[in-house]
Amino acid sequence: MAATGEEAAAMDSICKAPAPPTDLKLTAEPEHRRDEATNDATEDPKAKRPSNNNDGGVETAEEATEPAEPDINELCRDMFDKMSVFLQGELTATCEDYKLLENMNKLTSLKYMEMKDISINISRNLQDLNQKYASLQPYLDQINQIEEQVTALEQAAYKLDTYSKKLERIMM
Repeated sequence: MAATGEEAAAMDSICKAPAPPTDLKLTAEPEHRRDEATNDATEDPKAKRPSNNNDGGVETAEEATEPAEPDINELCRDMFDKMSVFLQGELTATCEDYKLLENMNKLTSLKYMEMKDISINISRNLQDLNQKYASLQPYLDQINQIEEQVTALEQAAYKLDTYSKKLERIMM
């Protein structure tokens, strides 16, 4: 349904820039007449009161009118500007977070590389120790055999000692 008449005029007034708000102004009469020419295009003529006083030095008061609606285009532009600043801040913060994560990942990667080098060195040293142990194994086996022989010899010495003590008692 299309708007006609007063409705169409009201819709047109929404799209157009409203007149700047007028406040209570106290001005001298000659300045008031000078301002009339510039304000006629933007102010409602019904809002003015005719002045009955024609003295040049007497101030007159104008009736205060309601401020006009703010321009929707200006409000939208302001909203988009503020939203742009907000989103830019959010994206900047996100980019900074990703840069921090990237730096942390690089440092972690370097630490893992160091740990890998350390583990390779430990593995190499362990292999060297295993080879040395293997080369010493025959000597260790000989030591074990000598220990077994010493233990056997010791037991034989104890038996001989007890036997000699028995003989001594018998002879006496």
